[in-house]
Amino acid sequence: MTEIPIRPGTITLLQVLKLAGVAEHGGDAQGLVTGGHVKINGQLEIRKRRQLTSGDEIQIRAPGLRVHLKLVDQDEFE
Repeated sequence: MTEIPIRPGTITLLQVLKLAGVAEHGGDAQGLVTGGHVKINGQLEIRKRRQLTSGDEIQIRAPGLRVHLKLVDQDEFE
């Protein structure tokens, strides 16, 4: 599992997908979400603007792609 450090607070799902390098552009990230390829904490997520916080786990499964991410506060990462 890859851990992605974030500042305290929230971040959108699309931002996380781009930050993690899973999607190069916002359109790519939107396609993953609206295509039903993303789960948050084990539940299918189709909201592009979903707000995420530290501790959330994101799973992406698409043809040729399988990623499992966990968000952590920056100070936990260091």
